[in-house]
Amino acid sequence: MTVGAVRGSKARGRRAAGAVLATALLCTGAVACTGSDDKSDKGAGDSGEHQSRSQVTEVITAAYKKTSAAKSAKVEMTISTPPGETAKAMGGAGEMKMSGVMGWDPTVMDVTMSGSALTEGDPSAPKQIRMLWRDNVMYMDMGATAAKDMDGRRWMKMDLNSIAKQSGDDKLTKQMTGGLDSMNQDPAQQLAMLLDSPNLKHLGAAKIEGVQTQRYKGRLTVKEMMESNDGLKDVLGKSEREQLFKNVEKAGIKGYDTEVWVNEDDYPVRMDIDIKTPDGTVKTSQTFSDYGAAAKVTPPPAGQTLDLMEMFKELGKGGSGAGSDSGF
Repeated sequence: MTVGAVRGSKARGRRAAGAVLATALLCTGAVACTGSDDKSDKGAGDSGEHQSRSQVTEVITAAYKKTSAAKSAKVEMTISTPPGETAKAMGGAGEMKMSGVMGWDPTVMDVTMSGSALTEGDPSAPKQIRMLWRDNVMYMDMGATAAKDMDGRRWMKMDLNSIAKQSGDDKLTKQMTGGLDSMNQDPAQQLAMLLDSPNLKHLGAAKIEGVQTQRYKGRLTVKEMMESNDGLKDVLGKSEREQLFKNVEKAGIKGYDTEVWVNEDDYPVRMDIDIKTPDGTVKTSQTFSDYGAAAKVTPPPAGQTLDLMEMFKELGKGGSGAGSDSGF
């Protein structure tokens, strides 16, 4: 593989990996923030009958237990990110769609990503990417065109544990691997955190794609969210959590509105995520079905994969200036 090919593949891979990884972290619960605009079926509306706080707590607790036990579901997700600094962190502005099967405890995924966020600024980027996630390793199918620049290998491999360890930073390794270990939070842990909302309330009945549901909403400030997220406590010390809190507040994020629609079987049918930022609102909508659906993931053959870290190393050996942007 030539240096130019490596550089081009790396640039495409980095953009795609950033967008896909950001989506993966959102849907696995590593980014714990939920809320939404209203997209329920027309005419569903408020039933006019609202449950008491104890009734609401009982319903969300039951939903948490059922979802936690299911361990997997089919999922469809849409993320819309406005242009700006937030988009850079998320891998690109625009819309990202995802559909497939995901599991939690442990985290596994077999989903297909598409949307303008993948191709922003690079028309040659893949129009869609299949993403597999197993044992904290992400595999991305970059397509037949990209395979020409990857020695015929169309799958890009990103081993997050390996990346952390190769950094030589013990703290980074602990934070990354610990964060991955706590990523079995979606959607059950999101429901658990919703229970900590001081203003959790029932909004009434609504139909989602023909399914009768009850709609609930609550709000957590950044501080309340961080205190509710046990995964953060396991990974970060008190001073580190305080610094993270300051950084999030500095970024202009004040809190998280959480909204969930629960069906008659106590499963969440839909959960929406809105993150309000100075650039605008990052909107995420997730719908779930077929709880308990098989979420078996088989990694692609080693001969068809290209390790992202190995690509970086090869780029660094390519000569003067070739490795100047080798950071991911």
